[in-house]
Amino acid sequence: MARVAVYAIGGNALASPSGDSDGSSERVLAHVMSDVVDLLEAGWGVVLTHGNGPQVGHLMALDTDLTQPMDAWVAATQGMIGHGLALNLDSILSKRQRPERTVNVITRVLVDGNDPGFAKPTKPVGPVLSSQMVMQADWDIAETKIGPRRVVASPLPMEIIDLPVIQKLVDLHAVVICGGGGGIPVARKDQHFIGVPAVIDKDRVSSLLAIKLEAEALIISTAIDAVRTGFGTEDEVVHQTLTLDECEAHMQAGEFPAGSMGPKIGSLMEAALHRPGLQAILCQPGDALEALRGTAGTTIVV
Repeated sequence: MARVAVYAIGGNALASPSGDSDGSSERVLAHVMSDVVDLLEAGWGVVLTHGNGPQVGHLMALDTDLTQPMDAWVAATQGMIGHGLALNLDSILSKRQRPERTVNVITRVLVDGNDPGFAKPTKPVGPVLSSQMVMQADWDIAETKIGPRRVVASPLPMEIIDLPVIQKLVDLHAVVICGGGGGIPVARKDQHFIGVPAVIDKDRVSSLLAIKLEAEALIISTAIDAVRTGFGTEDEVVHQTLTLDECEAHMQAGEFPAGSMGPKIGSLMEAALHRPGLQAILCQPGDALEALRGTAGTTIVV
């Protein structure tokens, strides 16, 4: 049985939903694809997760008649982004004459319908709203730095509903693309599953997935090459490894803000704590194999 790595693709690797691009997203995605092939050739099984924020925002901006609920847009972008990733990766695997093929799983994630976040939503989604939309839409709306936007809850993931299917596909040596955008948020109501207006953090779901799949590695790829403290100051330190205690201390000191590095570090900590022996890594796209060998990125250790 191959060792399994859950690889979280950062939003910077995905092309602009409007089609505008300076080429940077294509270059980053090429590094991501290189990482996947390197991992496969090194004997790893690979499960990919990805963000979807810009894509969901773009689709929501087009839905001026408010015809679709939030969970439907998450599902739509999972299919759209997963399709693109699968075409790209399958083309490379075919050229390399690799036996693996990709599969995209539209993934539902269970959250607590009584999560406190639903009472006071804070996560901005979608475009800046016009005055007419503010008056028309039955949404929670908050004033942000760029103008009024819809806000939704960001509850913690409790259960990946489609985990048994994902596990079977991993066992068949497929490269599984799943958990896009943190998964489609659903809750239980009267013995039924219902979609709910929420955004689940992608890295939190990636961590849960790594734990439940009993993976040997969780790799969160992002725009920086390693974790830094004192960022941008003369006291800046680049960390090759960080213990859980060190992470906690830096978190308390405000080094890893909730809006940027906090969820990534917290997700890696969670996976390292609950899955002894797992390699919990943050690195930039293109460095995955070197990070697993300890020569790039940052590894969180117990």
